[in-house]
This record gives sequence, C-alpha cells and structure tokens, in this order.
Amino acid sequence: MLKNSTIILFIILAASLVNCAKRGSITGGLKDTIAPTLKISFPKNFSTNFKGDMIKLVFDENIKLKNLNKQLIVSPPMKQAPVVLPTTASKYLTIKINDTLQPNTTYSFNFGQSIADNNEGNPYNQFKYVFSTGSHIDSLAIKGKIKDAYAKEPDSFVSIMLYDVNEKFNDSVVYNNSPRYITNTLDSLTTFSLENLKAGKYLLVAMKDNNSNNKFNPKEDKIGFLKEFITIPSDTVYELELFKETLAFDAYKPTQASGNRLLLGYNGAQNFKKSKPQITLKKGSTILPTIVTQMPAKDSLQIWYKPIKTDTLSVAVANEKYKENFILKVKDQKKDTLNISAVQKGLLNFRERFTLLSNTPLIQFDNSKIKLLSKDSTAVPFTTEYDEFNQKLYVDFKKVPAEKYTMALLPGALTDFFEKTNDSIRFRFTTKNTDEYGNLRLQLQNVKHFPVIVQLTNAKGDVIATEYSEKNTVVDFNLLDPAKYTVRIIYDDNKNKEYDSGNFLEKRYAEEVVYFSKEIDVRANWDVDQAFDVSIPYNPEPKRKDKKENEKDKKNSNSQGQKPTNQRP
Repeated sequence: MLKNSTIILFIILAASLVNCAKRGSITGGLKDTIAPTLKISFPKNFSTNFKGDMIKLVFDENIKLKNLNKQLIVSPPMKQAPVVLPTTASKYLTIKINDTLQPNTTYSFNFGQSIADNNEGNPYNQFKYVFSTGSHIDSLAIKGKIKDAYAKEPDSFVSIMLYDVNEKFNDSVVYNNSPRYITNTLDSLTTFSLENLKAGKYLLVAMKDNNSNNKFNPKEDKIGFLKEFITIPSDTVYELELFKETLAFDAYKPTQASGNRLLLGYNGAQNFKKSKPQITLKKGSTILPTIVTQMPAKDSLQIWYKPIKTDTLSVAVANEKYKENFILKVKDQKKDTLNISAVQKGLLNFRERFTLLSNTPLIQFDNSKIKLLSKDSTAVPFTTEYDEFNQKLYVDFKKVPAEKYTMALLPGALTDFFEKTNDSIRFRFTTKNTDEYGNLRLQLQNVKHFPVIVQLTNAKGDVIATEYSEKNTVVDFNLLDPAKYTVRIIYDDNKNKEYDSGNFLEKRYAEEVVYFSKEIDVRANWDVDQAFDVSIPYNPEPKRKDKKENEKDKKNSNSQGQKPTNQRP
C-alpha cells in the first residue's frame, strides 16, 4: 500500500512539473531601441578652467564607435587631432588631447552619430562634450541652412566655419588658416547650428572640404560665403550657397599622342566660347601650321600638326593672363588617319541634328558628293555646318515622321587637315512617329528679371533640352522622349547664355538657379501644361526620415501641383 502511494505521488508531482513547464517559455525579450547615455565624465561636462589633457567618459552600457573620423567635430579645430580610445566595445571612452589649448576658449567635441550601443547600434545622437579653458562657457549660437548654387541637392558632410575678423584678418585665411569655430552638416542635414560661440565679428563660410584639412582648395572644394561680415550675437537664420569656382586656365606640359598630334592637358572646367587658348607650335624659329581641337570628355586640347622630321618642338600657350612656353622631345610614331562615324546609331530624334564625327580635323567639304535619300530614294535637301573645335559635322534637314533615311558620302566628300579624303560611306537611320513623343509647355510665373535659361535634366542630371527666354513667360519643349524631367531656370545676369559660377576672392556669388518642386512626367502622345512659380524655392526633404514621416510631410507640403496631362487626339 505504501509502495503504491509513493508511485501515485511521484506521478502527480511529475505531471505538475510538466504543466508548469508548459505555462511559460524563455524568449529573447523586446528589441533594444534605447540609445546609450552618459553616466559621468572626468572632468565633468561643461567644466571651466580646464587644465589637463585627458578626458574620461563613462556610459550606461557598452558602446562602439562608428565613422569617428567623419562624425567627430572639434571646435575650435586642433592642429593635432585628439586620440579617442578604445576602438572596441566598452563602457568607457578616453580622449587624449595632443594640442596646446588656447586660453579663455570654449571647446566642444560633437560626436555626431559616432557613439552607438554595442548590441543594436542605436546612436547617441549629437552627443557633445564641452569645456572651457577660462572661467566661463561661451553660450552664443547661430543657425542657418545650406544649398547648392547649381545642383538640386547639396552635398553631405559640409563644414560651416567662422573666422575671426580682427586686425590680422584678410581674405587668404580660408586658404591658409583653420577657422575659429567649425561644425558639420554630416550626412543627414541641410541645416546647421554653431554653438558655444564668443561675441564678435566673423566671416561665415561653408565648405565641401574634400581634403578634410579645414582649408579651401579651389581645385577640389566647393565654397559658400556671405559678402558681409556677421556680428554675434545674432538671431538671423543664415543661408549659404555652395559653388565650385571656375579656375583660371593653367596648362600642363604637352605630351605626344601620335606622329601628328600633341595633347595639352589643362586645369579648370573651361568654356572656350569666351576665349580659346592661343597656341603656337615651332620647329626652331619656324612656325608650324596647326589646328587645335577639344579632346572629347577630357580636360585636354589636341594640337594637330603635319608630320615633320625633328627631335624637338616648342609650344607657346597663351590665354588671357596665362603665358607659358614648353619644350617637347618628339619621336617617330604612328600617325592618326581619317575616320568618319555617326553619333546617332540608327535612330534620329526630332530634337537632334544628325551628326558626323571625324577623328582628324576636316578642312574641305564637297556637298555635291553627299547624298541624303528618303526610303523611296527621293533626294532630301540639306545643309551642313562644321564645328572645328569639336570635330563635328552637323547635317540639317526637314525631318518627316516614321521615315527611313540613307546618307551616302561619296569618295572625296570630306578632306582632312592632312589632305586625306574619305572612302565611300553609308549611314542609315530612321525617325519615329510624333505620337511617340510628348510635349511640355511651361508657364513661368513671378520671374524676377530676364533673360533666363530654362533647362530640362534627366535622372542623372544631364541637360536634355535648353531654351533661352529674353521676355517670354511661356516656354515650349516639343517632341520630348517620354521620361520624368527635372526643370530649372538660371537667371543669366551677364547675358552670355550660360551658367556662371561664383568666385570667393572677387566676392561674387554664382548666378541664381531655381528648381521646380518635383519631377514632371512627360508621356508619349500627351501634352503637359505646367505652371512654374519661380518665386517658390525648392526645399529638399530631409535625408533621414522614416516612411510615415515622409508621407506626413508630403500631405502637409505646399509644393506646386502639376496640371493633368492631356492626351493628343
């Protein structure tokens, strides 16, 4: 009886344990979404009369550092960068200062989003450690925003700088000296706030500092500035437009490309419509005949010369204020020969000019040896225009929709600089029906002044179409390929029909560019009639927002609407 009772008791106990096990299970818990926080620091954050060279930060959980070299902004900048350790996960960070600190100065270490918890990577957003070598913490601040003078979206990681305006100040400070104060937009903002500032007069500058040395290099960097100095304290919200300066012409030593061509590399995104370089090629004291052309897609000029037996050539280059002489050793190399190709490969759009490329410069044209025929072999009248600098021959004629064309170049139609002529060549191309294109009419509103350049760009930023308006507020872009286009206008202040960038030393801003608020969808066989209020500036959305925030912003925005497209009958 006792034995049976023991067995029954054991079974009841086992069953109860199983039931208990079924009632709950161990899980991983909720995902950690809380950022780490600072528990304590030595010296204390916002300390005064700072004398040491070591700072210790203690956090409430293990943290890790991410992209510290980009995210950490020390203001004022230090000549010797501080060392932040450890680089592995820890609850502690130490900052070793390797520079001599300025007296009576407030320093701030803005870590951006570089400090994050070790488990989930939640960032300690914009954590700042501040101290003063004097008796008080400077507490003044200024705010503002940046934009790009030409591009629709500004760059990320733009530095905002303040330079002291005192008896030692001159404009060269941006090239040679570090700023008094600095902050950075990092990778998510177009606004900025410079804090812990001292009262005074300053030069305010924005810079896309590609070398990360806090100095302006016009060859690499963009710059934005205010012409007038600012005085702090100030409650003004400042706006800075960044632009890339157009550099003055500067040539490299020429190199030999072939037995009849030299390459002359140059600095600067030059537009040689204003003035082409004057290039003189000599063998001893004898001036040689040359043709100078642009090398496609490169900052290099091609100097064409007729083959000559010599070991040495001299090249004199002059352009506005630039003058230089080069001596070049030449060798017997293979010579370039005439070759003709078509830019359009089978399809000619209505907005295009049929274009032939020659790989050597042309000097003579015999249109009687050029034949343009339609599909029924009917001769089509045409005219030609040659762009010597770009080595392009344009053929203009009245295009017919859905037509097939054949262009025949008979032998001797074209003669190049070396007196070589073409062999017999044929090019075949077609046009599309007009209903395969769309039309766009822009109604410009509140234009401040004329003339303006109106441009359409594609998703890559390439200019697809341009119209120039000296007074008309209605601008038509007809026979466009179906696509989504970005629209912008440029106020052509100097009336040279092209965009002009700014210049820091000349205290000249870039010409104003205004973008339409959104892309315009042009569809096949549709006409789009779109109002463009030029007085409403384009404001890019913040780069870091979740889906719900972006949807809310779109509902609340007052962006300009697009009228419905109308399909052509």
